[in-house]
Amino acid sequence: MSAEVAYTVDFGRPPKVGATPGRPGRVLRVARLLALAHQIDARIRAGEYDDLADAARKLGLTRARVTQIANLTLLAPEIQEAILNWPPIAVGRDPVTERTLRQVVAEPSWETQGKVWRRSLTSSQVGPNRAPSDIARRSTSGNPEGRDTGDDPA
Repeated sequence: MSAEVAYTVDFGRPPKVGATPGRPGRVLRVARLLALAHQIDARIRAGEYDDLADAARKLGLTRARVTQIANLTLLAPEIQEAILNWPPIAVGRDPVTERTLRQVVAEPSWETQGKVWRRSLTSSQVGPNRAPSDIARRSTSGNPEGRDTGDDPA
């Protein structure tokens, strides 16, 4: 006795993940990294991770990479808000990356960060058509973290 079985196999590409019918496009990668940075910080504060090195071990990343990601929490609140509220990217590369934000994060003053941020948006020609219209005009004021405000002319 023998049996015959027939299968239909679809070798087509699977549907792209990320784009939903109501909201086409994808979230900036740096926005996801910023969310991860806050999650790592929260887990360290909660005692789930001892420190960034422990987080790196548990996440399977290098200490250097976890430090780069965690440094995103040092961005001025207005810059973080702009990144998290960035419109979905429909096509092409992300206009803002973690690498380009390193020079912004390197500034201790939120006011200076704002200037570097606005310059980087202008130099990459990210304008109102590709980003929220008020990003380049927003000032970074307030200093709840006690960081240097940059008022010193030196």
